[in-house]
Amino acid sequence: MNNTTIAVDVAKAVFEVAVSAQPGHVRERHRLSREGFARLLGAQPAATVVMEACGSAHYWGRCAQRRGHAVVLIPPHVVRPYVRGNKTDRTDTKGLLEPFRNEEVRAVPVKSKL
Repeated sequence: MNNTTIAVDVAKAVFEVAVSAQPGHVRERHRLSREGFARLLGAQPAATVVMEACGSAHYWGRCAQRRGHAVVLIPPHVVRPYVRGNKTDRTDTKGLLEPFRNEEVRAVPVKSKL
């Protein structure tokens, strides 16, 4: 697995995605539909996918794991202090990258279907 991190702000229709290969730098940004995000997961080499823990994040986490990615779900109350400025999808993805690198943050395990 490489050291690429994919931060995703999941939503109902359009997902905001930020891809980072080194701390503090976003290499790519995408706004994708559900289908587009599924294609992105399939096209990317194995990476770490970071999402805010919520109901749909568990579903997408399982999808990413099936495609060989490591998944980290971060509790929303931990992400908020890292979001600079107004809360938008774009700033949320950048804010997700920082708590992931903090060793003290405890990730939420991806729930199985059962």
